[in-house]
Amino acid sequence: MLPELAIVIPSHNRPGLLHHCLRTVTRHAPLRTEILVVDDGSPYGRATSVAARFDGVRILRLPRRRGFCAAVNAGIHATRSRIVELLNDDTEVTAGWAESALACFRDPKVAAAAPLVLCKGEGRADRFAKLGRSGPLTVDSAGDRYYLGGVAGKRGHCQPLGAAYLHPCRVFGASASSGFFRRDVLLQVGGFPESFQAYFEDVDLAFRLHWAGYEVIFEPASRVYHHVSASYGRPSRRLLEQQSRNEERVFWRNLPAHALIGALPRHLAVLVAKAWRRWQRGELLPFLCGRLGVLGEVATLRKHRRWLRQLGSAGSMEGWEVERSFWD
Repeated sequence: MLPELAIVIPSHNRPGLLHHCLRTVTRHAPLRTEILVVDDGSPYGRATSVAARFDGVRILRLPRRRGFCAAVNAGIHATRSRIVELLNDDTEVTAGWAESALACFRDPKVAAAAPLVLCKGEGRADRFAKLGRSGPLTVDSAGDRYYLGGVAGKRGHCQPLGAAYLHPCRVFGASASSGFFRRDVLLQVGGFPESFQAYFEDVDLAFRLHWAGYEVIFEPASRVYHHVSASYGRPSRRLLEQQSRNEERVFWRNLPAHALIGALPRHLAVLVAKAWRRWQRGELLPFLCGRLGVLGEVATLRKHRRWLRQLGSAGSMEGWEVERSFWD
């Protein structure tokens, strides 16, 4: 009998965070869960050394750093379970988090489940804790959202945990930082796009899940904490360019033709607004380079769109949870 759940944790050179993550995963994971750490070319095998300290944790070491998407895809192929959770090494899980999410997959239409991800960092809740008092919890994500004009975001990001985020509901996507996915469906829709390396890869995947006729569910009873300060710092020009390119790719790769035409005015407004903000921050050049770089991928984009039509019919996009108004 195969285990029901596999947890894939990609990691590159963050041994302290990985240790905290594995400590909670090994404590709270259901029996017979596959736990796999993908060491994405960490210097001196640091991620491998940490993972080896935990009983029952398997290790897949990549000889060189290949990026988040490639590491995750390698981990998915190395597992056997029906459901796969992708877990960032800067997260910590809670008791019952897996069981609550796994229950969502009783519905065969559900291909992914998004847990409630709460901030764990130097926020207000943590300052209250240091004073010995309970403070408000802050949402990092309650599933992913997508605006038709080409903006991806986290539901509830940086908002106090309130009633709006305490009820299960359909959402556009599940973050690759902590989402649960049907393994066979992941393979069916092509896994994570390795050309993206990282950023917006889960949004691209969410579109393909919808094209294939599946749904994504947000389950607040499944709770994960995210060390939100772990990646703070000014991003490099290369990273800004990569983020900009990937966000533009998602728009042109995935929207159905009938929706794409109607979305163009909204998308132009989004580009102008984003360019203005990047200019104010002194980041306009990498933003423009990333967006314009997509012009050289026209043939690849057309090939991808032809393949999407083989997955299924986009129909009217009803039920896709793509938002027409960004402020709703």
